[in-house]
Amino acid sequence: MSAASVSRLRVRYAETDQMGVAWHGSYFAWFEVGRTDLLRERGTTYRELEQQDLHLPVVEARARYRRPARYDDLLEIHTRVASHSGARVAFEYEVRCDGAADPIATGFTAHAAVDGRGRPRRLPAELRRLL
Repeated sequence: MSAASVSRLRVRYAETDQMGVAWHGSYFAWFEVGRTDLLRERGTTYRELEQQDLHLPVVEARARYRRPARYDDLLEIHTRVASHSGARVAFEYEVRCDGAADPIATGFTAHAAVDGRGRPRRLPAELRRLL
């Protein structure tokens, strides 16, 4: 995957089990870090989108775990826009140990564009341009 954004983070103790292996649900929080950083790098933030009455709830998510992340590993979250259409946007992720070529996990999230009442709405033209 040619990444549009790379986020770095360290696996915290609270994200691991007794064996020091990262809990599977942590990956979805890491995907959110990647998404947030990608949007910021493209020139907007979730806060700015919400001020425009645009919310992007997750409507589909998946992860594939290849090797474990462990306590204190330095990770790179590679995030890219997979697709976007009138009222949806999707992202793909690769989680790599710092500097490694092969991912330890991959993921995908799809998001619906809705207003503050949860009604579908189109992605604004400016956001589509940024994506």
